[in-house]
Parts: sequence; structure tokens; C-alpha cells
Amino acid sequence: MAHLALTKPIIFFDLETTGTDHSRDRIVELALVKLKTDGTRESFIKRINPTIPIPVETSAIHGIYDADVKDAPTFKQIAHQLFDWMKNCDLGGYNSSKFDIPLLAEEFLRVGITVDFTERQMIDVQQIFFKMESRTLSAAYQFYCNKQLENAHSAEADVLATIDVLESQLDRYSDLKNDVKSLHDFTSGGEEMVDYARRIVLKDGHPIFNFGKHKGRKVEDIFTTEPQYYDWMMQADFPLHTKQKISEILNKMKLGKLSSK
Repeated sequence: MAHLALTKPIIFFDLETTGTDHSRDRIVELALVKLKTDGTRESFIKRINPTIPIPVETSAIHGIYDADVKDAPTFKQIAHQLFDWMKNCDLGGYNSSKFDIPLLAEEFLRVGITVDFTERQMIDVQQIFFKMESRTLSAAYQFYCNKQLENAHSAEADVLATIDVLESQLDRYSDLKNDVKSLHDFTSGGEEMVDYARRIVLKDGHPIFNFGKHKGRKVEDIFTTEPQYYDWMMQADFPLHTKQKISEILNKMKLGKLSSK
């Protein structure tokens, strides 16, 4: 089986959470596996007290109930340890670009730790699968590895299966380049995100709204003609990282006006 060609460590990870809302939901379990350039692996696996109730319907999916995490550490208690462990590593997962990475970034920002995962290469194994075969993780594991995925929706089982699927994909598809940058480009969907929730993307070097009535229009143009739109976004229930990025854009606009005077 092909092994991922690495020039720096990469962390594959999976989160089990209270739900799917980046702004409101919390992590209840996380599993991270760091692949090193020498071929060795390190793991960081913990259950987390989310500090909010886990909906029963969500517990029915991943099998983690309030009682299971009542004595577990909160994310705030492990955040600095986790942040240091993740330094200087690229990232990967299954549906990670749209779910795990935005939600993990939100947890860090919520406890006052500034992260910018956009500076890292990111491989979303789901996107390779969807572009080549279009299936779920369990079906991907069966299709590529000819194995049944036991304990699906256990964070550790899912992340280990994700690594196996990627290595099998590298064996199967000769047109997939075995390096993190190429896989990042292949799985990114051809758009460069500004915020993790992809409310804003880059087009021709300009931040563009990717949602709502202004979808496809430049953020700077809207903030110039409708300055109240920025205020509305800051007061609305957008992820913290989205608000951070639009504030950066607005500040650059103000600095540009000052420097031109």
C-alpha cells in the first residue's frame, strides 16, 4: 500500500460533537493521528465535556451521552496542549474542510486562541472519494480497503479508517499525486476559502461573498455601498472566524483609505 509522501508532519483528525452548527455546537470527542516524515505516528485522543447538553438524537449516532463526559476535561482545559501538539502540521480528515476544521477553529477561538489553519495544506479525503466514487466513509472503507468499518462514528475508528482509505486511493488512482500540496489542491474544490465556514472565498485575489443576496459580489464593494451589512454580520449568528475575517477586510479598507490621503 502506498504511503503518503511527506515533507512535514500531517495530522488526520475526526470530531464527535453535540451537533453540526459551527457556531453553537461543541466537541465531545476528538481523535488526532499525526503522521511524521519518518513514518511513525502519534495519537491525541480525548473525550471532552462540552459544557452543554448533548441532544439525545445526537448521542444515538455516536454513542456518547452526557454521563460519559461529565468528568472529562473541557476544551478550554486541553486547548493549549492540543494547539502546541498541532503546531507546524498540515491537516487532513473526512469531510474535514466543511465540518471538522471550522468547528475545531471555532472552539480554539472561543477560548481565546487565535488559529489560522488556512495557512496549512489540507486534505479532505471525502472530496477524493466523492470525485471518484461518491460514497460514505463506511462505503469508502469497504470499497477501497475491502473491510467493514467497525465502530463507525467513533472518532478514533473513523480517523484511522480515513488514513487507510487515503493510502488505498493513492494506490488505486495513478493520476493522484502523492504529495500533500497536490492533494490539498485536488480536494479544495477549486476555491480558496477566506473563512473556514466558506461564507467568503477568494476570486481573482478578491474576497467574494459565498452566500445570501450578495453571493458572487466583492466584500469590499458591499461594505462600501452598504456599511450596515458589516454591522449586521457582526451581530448575527455567524462563526467567530467569519467575523474575524470580515473585520480584517474592513480594517484593510480603512487603512487603504488613510494611506491614500
